[in-house]
Amino acid sequence: MLAEERYGEILRIVNEEKAVTVQKLTELLDTSESTIRRDLTTLHKRGELIKVHGGATAIESGYMTRDAELSVRSDLNREAKMKIGKYAATLVKEDDFVYLDAGSSVDMMIDHLTQSDAVYVTNSIFHAQKLLQKGFRVCLIGGELKAITEAIVGADAITGLRKYNFTKGFFGTNGVHLNVGYTTPDIAEAMVKEKAMEQCKECFILADADKINQISSVTFSSFEDAKLITTEGIDTSYRKYKNVVEV
Repeated sequence: MLAEERYGEILRIVNEEKAVTVQKLTELLDTSESTIRRDLTTLHKRGELIKVHGGATAIESGYMTRDAELSVRSDLNREAKMKIGKYAATLVKEDDFVYLDAGSSVDMMIDHLTQSDAVYVTNSIFHAQKLLQKGFRVCLIGGELKAITEAIVGADAITGLRKYNFTKGFFGTNGVHLNVGYTTPDIAEAMVKEKAMEQCKECFILADADKINQISSVTFSSFEDAKLITTEGIDTSYRKYKNVVEV
């Protein structure tokens, strides 16, 4: 396959999937990782996609209308997510009652949690299993299981959240925007996020720099209603806000 033909196939896959890893592109196009990485660099310089650590995301003028699969999102920007997760884990203190939202950034946070005296509540079966394996006390809210993100959503999940009063909550997001706020593609998931945040004394959004100025379909919180934990290299216009922490 000629280089330009390969570029076309890469763009088609990225635009269809919204986010894709180098490994998946290697398998689909039957070529080497080094070739795919060079291709992504070229296409990034052309402004036809956004190259991120471990893969690429579609540009789409900063708008996203659906989620990528959890396995794909977990492999993108892993180093940045690890830094964010490591910092976020230090914010959990003894006797905290913590809500952990479904998502890949919060998943990284769980790897660094050490506070066994806290109680953790989550809407992610995957998160609950990891917390149990670490010996933590964990509660899983009930509801409908969303296949793509493995998050529990729906009316039962929202009803269940009403009985909780969390000291801290940690949330993932698909987009961060000063005017639009924090956004996600799915309305059912947005409603659960919104309700969980209402039940938290303190809210933290975990988002790497690539999500800054991105907008997805549904807003679940305004920008100022949570502390944003992100990575260095964000848009300078965000640095004046006291609720932004760069790690």
